[in-house]
Amino acid sequence: MIRVLVVDDEALIRTGFQHILNSADDIEVVAAVPGGQAVRAARQSRPDVVLLDIRMPDVDGLTVLADLLRLPDPPVVAMLTTFDMDEYVAAALRSGAAGFLLKDTDPQQLPYLVRTLADGGVVLSSTVTRTVVDGYLDHSHEEPAVRAVARLTERERAVLVLIAEGLTNTDIGRRMHLSTGTVKDHVSTVLGKLEVGSRVQAALLAERAGLLRQPGHQEGG
Repeated sequence: MIRVLVVDDEALIRTGFQHILNSADDIEVVAAVPGGQAVRAARQSRPDVVLLDIRMPDVDGLTVLADLLRLPDPPVVAMLTTFDMDEYVAAALRSGAAGFLLKDTDPQQLPYLVRTLADGGVVLSSTVTRTVVDGYLDHSHEEPAVRAVARLTERERAVLVLIAEGLTNTDIGRRMHLSTGTVKDHVSTVLGKLEVGSRVQAALLAERAGLLRQPGHQEGG
């Protein structure tokens, strides 16, 4: 059972997400609270995934994100936003958010997105292209990215490419014939060597380093 915490200042949004997600057999919304109660609710309910409003009147969503990620066993956090061109998005991704999705996302897609997050995948709104996200992030030239990727072993580079393709830990394990636990270890090592805080940042660094443009690479294959 995937445990989810919904954090939003609007009761209608909280209720709607709770109703949609609880209709899935493998998902349970353990709490749905406004921003000021988020960290306490996370400590009490120990969610696997948090869907966090990026802009709330009572507390800054980025501050809540930082507090959640400092917990002893931090959950996966995806940001909720009304606008795909929100200036807070880049800061959230740099701070370690696993992605973001629009509040008007197709309700039928929400359970799938939560499952993807719980399995280590990256979730970005379908209206946001890689170019838009990359443009938001404060990135440097390709040469430093190439140097960072050079620290990885061949297997770690293969894992990084699959991360950049948006595959979950389970999908990577199937592709590389590895256990999910081994994949998680590789992902942690990759993020550490690249000195990035999230899979989104790793994916964009892989793009800038040219890993997805190398001969023999076929996206999705």
